[in-house]
Amino acid sequence: MDQKQFWETIRNHPRPIVIDFWAEWCMPCRAMEPALKQVEKEFEGRVDLLRIDADQAPEVLASLRIFGIPTLVAYCDGKEVLRQTGAQDNAGIRRLFEAALAGRALGPTPLSPVARTVRLVAGVGLIGVGLSLSSGWIWILLGLVVCFSAFYDRCPIWRAVTTRLKGRLTSEREVR
Repeated sequence: MDQKQFWETIRNHPRPIVIDFWAEWCMPCRAMEPALKQVEKEFEGRVDLLRIDADQAPEVLASLRIFGIPTLVAYCDGKEVLRQTGAQDNAGIRRLFEAALAGRALGPTPLSPVARTVRLVAGVGLIGVGLSLSSGWIWILLGLVVCFSAFYDRCPIWRAVTTRLKGRLTSEREVR
């Protein structure tokens, strides 16, 4: 598929579409395939899936600035809604299909319990290092930031501040 065909497909597609950029030799791509097929069946008739072999369409990948596979890109009404690079589980794939159906990104991807735990343990470790040093305030500060990164997506203050900032940035762009 060349660039012209790709953009014609995206612009003229009657439903939202998720594009899977993959390759036969890519093990994460192959590992993700069963979950991708399962979610595709769940959204059958509402969101379509188009699989593009990266080796057969390098110019399309270059134009979209896709540097790694697997990459999933959700489109609605010809516009990119969400992009995920790397192997995704069922929940991650479902999230892309939901974003395509809604026509917008649905907020940050929630962290898994394992990722939260790893961040929390790393942050506490950094705080411990800082407490053991005579001038370890930078380590303590870094540890607090890492700990916060484990829970930022659940913090109502963080959500309120970032929502307000995004609103201001969007309105400034519209004015220009």
